[in-house]
Amino acid sequence: MTDPEAVGGLGLRWLEADGPDADIVLSTRVRLARNLQGHRFAPRTDMDERRRICDRVARLVDSSSLPGGARFLTMEGLEAHSRRILLERRLVSHDLVGRGDGNEPAGAALLAWPDAPVSAMVNEEDHLRLQCLVSGLSVVDAWSLVDRLDVGLGSELPLAFHHDFGYLTSCPTNAGTGLRASALVHLPALVLTKEIGRVLEGMDRLGLTHRGVEGEGSRFTGNFFQLSNQTTLGRNEEDLIEHFGRTVDRVVEKERDARQVLLNAGPRLEDLIWRAYGLLRHARLLGYRDFSELVSGVRLGVSLGVLKAPAIGSLNRMMVFAQAAHLDEAAGHALSAEERRCHRAGYVRAALRDPGEASTSDAAP
Repeated sequence: MTDPEAVGGLGLRWLEADGPDADIVLSTRVRLARNLQGHRFAPRTDMDERRRICDRVARLVDSSSLPGGARFLTMEGLEAHSRRILLERRLVSHDLVGRGDGNEPAGAALLAWPDAPVSAMVNEEDHLRLQCLVSGLSVVDAWSLVDRLDVGLGSELPLAFHHDFGYLTSCPTNAGTGLRASALVHLPALVLTKEIGRVLEGMDRLGLTHRGVEGEGSRFTGNFFQLSNQTTLGRNEEDLIEHFGRTVDRVVEKERDARQVLLNAGPRLEDLIWRAYGLLRHARLLGYRDFSELVSGVRLGVSLGVLKAPAIGSLNRMMVFAQAAHLDEAAGHALSAEERRCHRAGYVRAALRDPGEASTSDAAP
């Protein structure tokens, strides 16, 4: 179904959970919005101009200014299923992949590296959206890596920049540095202790905003939240990165404090964790929203030592590979909604199975 040479292992490095505080902070992303001089902003471009921009970036794949081994994937050249795989891995946005009705945005593309956590969306809201996605609370590392990509591309392409306003972007709220830092965090203890509202309000006052896992307008599920900075103008990149990292670190501390409070709840907490594990371990039908709620309890149990397995990295992988397009890929064909619930349950049971345990009952039909 998916072209393995095109998608392959792109976008999976953050799943390993080898970054700081990875039991709470699943991933950190730093994104830079950039536009090319001599071209209209993306909302004003026509089909021909978008393709010219795409061609200019495509010609840089073998440039010595960029890391070797780059893949340049045009959305028009990929099957819809492959585009959904990239979307579920958080490498592309809904705007970049289109509606899936055969009218994909002209000139939309992804520049990515199989062995590096950096990539660039071409012709999304801006001509270029450079990004780095890494495990844990690693905002300085993510910024350093995406800054190198920015320098490499900037040495080859004339970027739109104003001496007073900084980098020019389609949306004025992104002008200046063009930098957005975000962290995908798991905050079940703050939710269970009913402290989450106060913590989120405090973040708002400090210039951070919160969304669901899939970004702006998405719902909160499984106690997972996406935190990001709101301001890009009037501060330099180092200040923004330092402020963002310090603020998210405070949230992590509050979540750890709340987890210690929950540990004093005794059997009530253990019951919540073991019920979640038991349902995942034996379910025969499983929707993704239900899966997210249950995996939240298991993740909390592993972090607190109530459960010895699975590893946090395995849970990260489950969260990606239990999504619709990845299940279709594993099955080798498009699944109906009911079939997908069945295959998801089978996949999760197999992933949670103890080594050496018989697998005959865990296979998805």
